[in-house]
Amino acid sequence: RDAMAPLPPTFEARLASARALTPGVRELTFERVDGQPMVFEPGQWVSAVFGQAKRSYSIASHPDDSPRFEIAVTRVPNGPASTHLHALEPGGLLRFTGPQGFFTRSGALSSAPALFVATGTGVTPMRSMLRAAAPTSVPVWLVLGVRREEDLIYEDEFRDLARRHPAFRFEPTLSQPGAPWTGRRGYVQTHVRALWDELSAVTGAGQPPPHAFVCGLERMVGSVRDLLRKEMGLPRQQVHSERYD
Repeated sequence: RDAMAPLPPTFEARLASARALTPGVRELTFERVDGQPMVFEPGQWVSAVFGQAKRSYSIASHPDDSPRFEIAVTRVPNGPASTHLHALEPGGLLRFTGPQGFFTRSGALSSAPALFVATGTGVTPMRSMLRAAAPTSVPVWLVLGVRREEDLIYEDEFRDLARRHPAFRFEPTLSQPGAPWTGRRGYVQTHVRALWDELSAVTGAGQPPPHAFVCGLERMVGSVRDLLRKEMGLPRQQVHSERYD
């Protein structure tokens, strides 16, 4: 850490509500106890404090000047942090530090077409970005990879967004699809090149070039970064990534 960088603030928050997004993922809505607005940039994360340990979670909601924020937590077998968060009841208190992080789509980036590439809860910072951005004509395409259809978090929300805003495309892909599934199959890496080429082709004259935002487990992030940077020759400035393992 830069010795001159200020430490992120610490605050206490109360669980306001919770809901299951999938069989293994729980969304938790927290509210700052001090009542201060939760100020952050879409794409940033907070760390939950468990004694001497911390676990980081991307904020899934968008800044709305309220003290509330949402995170989505995958249940990890024998994982003390996720076990605690999956059992936490409304009213329960937890200490956080943050927000932090540079995986954001602010400033000039918000006007550039984007390909979002995510697996599992790696889509949560992108949900925050999508909810914060006013619907525009700038193409934003999301390819979300999970194992089975039941694992698609925020599926109804993303499909509804795509119906209402033609510039947004939702492209889920399943690595273990059931027989009725008619959508994309395989890992996200399988689809990135074709989607990028198609997105680049529809990027209008005078628009900035597309940017890629990649979030998920380290193996996927590294694979997609190598594909975009090394195989496809994209400049470093157009590829943004964050891993969470």
